[in-house]
Amino acid sequence: QVQLVESGGGLVQPGGSLRLSCAASGSIFSINTMGWYRQAPGKQRELVASITSGGSTKYADSVKGRFTISTDFAKNMVYLQMNSLKPEDTAVYYCNAKGTWGHEYESWGQGTQVTVSS
Repeated sequence: QVQLVESGGGLVQPGGSLRLSCAASGSIFSINTMGWYRQAPGKQRELVASITSGGSTKYADSVKGRFTISTDFAKNMVYLQMNSLKPEDTAVYYCNAKGTWGHEYESWGQGTQVTVSS
């Protein structure tokens, strides 16, 4: 129903910045919430940031003040601007969409690696 493709991950030094992008296609009009999750090896997947169709945003305490989630409705894109990156931000970041199209669904992107290291 909704397909997601992430891009923008890579290697960055501590204190640096990256912008992750997620392109949505399919039944995009059915999306209620989009978010970014991350998972490091041996760690549980965690919600980093989310944004609802009404524009409400939420952030994990660990990224507040450093990360910003935003959307470009005309391009069907959602972004995660990551500033002041720390080594503990290293993880695979996944784009997520939740919506309703006859039934509730959840879609995931393939993930993009973010590595923060000197």
